[in-house]
Amino acid sequence: MEVKPSIGGQAVIEGVMMRGPEYVSTAVREPSGEISVKKEKVSSITQRYPILKKPMLRGVIALGESLILGLKSLSYSAQRAGEEGEELSNREIMMTMMFSLGLAIVLFVIIPTAAAKYIHGVINDPLWLNLAEGALRMLIFLGYVYGISRMKDIQRVFQYHGAEHKTIHAYEAGVELTVENVQKYSTLHPRCGTAFLLIVMVVSIIMFAFLGWPDLWVRILSRIVLLPVVAGISYEIIRFAGRSENSFVKVAILPGLWLQKITTNQPDNDQVEVAIQALEAVRPAPVDNS
Repeated sequence: MEVKPSIGGQAVIEGVMMRGPEYVSTAVREPSGEISVKKEKVSSITQRYPILKKPMLRGVIALGESLILGLKSLSYSAQRAGEEGEELSNREIMMTMMFSLGLAIVLFVIIPTAAAKYIHGVINDPLWLNLAEGALRMLIFLGYVYGISRMKDIQRVFQYHGAEHKTIHAYEAGVELTVENVQKYSTLHPRCGTAFLLIVMVVSIIMFAFLGWPDLWVRILSRIVLLPVVAGISYEIIRFAGRSENSFVKVAILPGLWLQKITTNQPDNDQVEVAIQALEAVRPAPVDNS
């Protein structure tokens, strides 16, 4: 079976962003009903510094670049969908990234780590204390995902998320990208960012469980410092899972697929049409083997 170049994506406001080997595109359904497509050449820093393609390092780089591209696409989609006057500048994108990272650290590092001290009087074993902290982190994460999924605007974004997954499935299957064909596929995909975040939570629980139980600020600092390591390991896991046909691996990734039942909704035909245009814009040209 032919191994196709990998294409990934992201749902945005009234649209979908797709990233291929050479280009990134954002397709948005405008208020007029027309589909606006923005296509740009994309290059990774790993092309200039090949050492960054090594396992562990490539995951951190991929995550950082995905965040930047995602924010740019979100800004463009908001502007084309009539929700913003202008696209974000590079400085505004960087500030938004820093704010988002800070909020994530507060929600998923500081709060569960600080709250775990109240269990200290009941549990004294450092291993079980760290596992209890990890379980609390997981509950906060799942509660956050479920909470935002109840918002009306987010539910529509999750429909585009479903359209993105269906379109990528159809592309990987090698079928013609028509609305009818794409709608036959699942809204769940093993390489989804939602599954990646769940793996991050699990990897962090396992890794932090063996770090002992130092003072509160040492615990918080250690978790922040080790975030790139956790992200690197998680990236390698989801990268392997997305390509593996092993039955054990398929069972292991089921929780990530189940979580996507919250973060993806069934799209309508108009939304699938947007996702198809986004993917077609970055689709690599077929190789002529004649």
